[in-house]
Amino acid sequence: MKKRSFLKNLAVLGLGTGSFLQAKASPFSTLDHLDFSSNDLWQQIRASYRLKPDYVNLENGYYCFLPEETLEKYIAHIREVNYQASYYMRTVQWENKAKSVERLSKLVGVSPEELVLTRNTTESLDLVISGYPWKPGDEAVASNQDYGSMLSMFDLQAKRSGIKINRIDIPMHPENDEEVVNAYEKVITPKTKLLMVPHIVNITGHILPVKKIAQMAHSYGVEVMVDGAHAVGHFDFNISELDVDYYGSSLHKWLSVPLGCGMLYVKNNRIAKLEPLLAPFDLKLETIGYLNHIGTHPVATDLAVIDAIDFQDKIGTKRKEDRLRYLQRYWSDQVRNLPGIEVNTPADPARSCGIGNVGLTAMTPKEMAETLMKKYQIYTVGIDSVGVRGCRICPNLYTSEKDLDHFVFALKEMSGQV
Repeated sequence: MKKRSFLKNLAVLGLGTGSFLQAKASPFSTLDHLDFSSNDLWQQIRASYRLKPDYVNLENGYYCFLPEETLEKYIAHIREVNYQASYYMRTVQWENKAKSVERLSKLVGVSPEELVLTRNTTESLDLVISGYPWKPGDEAVASNQDYGSMLSMFDLQAKRSGIKINRIDIPMHPENDEEVVNAYEKVITPKTKLLMVPHIVNITGHILPVKKIAQMAHSYGVEVMVDGAHAVGHFDFNISELDVDYYGSSLHKWLSVPLGCGMLYVKNNRIAKLEPLLAPFDLKLETIGYLNHIGTHPVATDLAVIDAIDFQDKIGTKRKEDRLRYLQRYWSDQVRNLPGIEVNTPADPARSCGIGNVGLTAMTPKEMAETLMKKYQIYTVGIDSVGVRGCRICPNLYTSEKDLDHFVFALKEMSGQV
């Protein structure tokens, strides 16, 4: 389509170039005086982010940048730690970290004694996989749709300890929970010790019935480790109610904590079972703190956990979840049944939230992502593996319906619908 025709169609959609790409970054506002009764609530929230005007960012899953008020508080923490220097590190460092852990534990529904801050989900789950008391011949269960680094860690542990990894394919559009549970149950053997399951599949946005999977696995004496990289700050849940043994998440994704912050939950009666990857000061320590001793690290990031939770609390965890699900459904429902377009995220609203995945019959995921960026100024990421062909679409709270109207128009035009 020629440029003139393209701009004309945008105008018809109400998508003039100034409406979805700002001419310049707008000054930010805080959420201290949100008007929840106003029709422009989400515009108020959008104004609290400093948005890059060059493209529509639909790849918030890797890392969602901080809203400005959280960023300013984070910078203040960096300045304060730098100002106090060694005095801070030798006095209140651990007390302040404990405060962040306590606040986070309330958000995810566990005891502070079962939670530790890490750098990301990969580190969290690697601590479990590497520290588990494996014996030669033991087996573990994972899926082909799990995050690649976690599968690589299992492969490394197989090389080190002589264990076997049994992989499944997670049903992409299951009829019911039992279909997913059965997929895992079929590969459990008397030698299976640990089952890894994603809370939400990172490449499709499929939320799995974790509690039912855990109950099934426990009936065979198998422990359960959850990859919740995209779950905390994304949708409302309680880890204790999931009845799992280990849970890792990345807080710099949907909770918008600064880069390099994650968490690991270990059920209280499982802590002593794991060996630390890096030796702590005291090998006799029996608290979860001995699992993640990494030496001196950027402690200002730990302090920002509370600020990120404060920001989310101003909006409301459930209100945030509902908005993220609405945004995903807003675009996916418009294209789900169109020729040449394949939505790789379950149609059941309960099986997804903010993350979606969509592919085009006529393009590879790489070509699709490149075209979206070069022609339509929409940034996303192509996924072409383990049976998933498409682009992962991750809007966030600042994303507007106009942004997504522009995306839908692009999909329709790329697939020959307009």
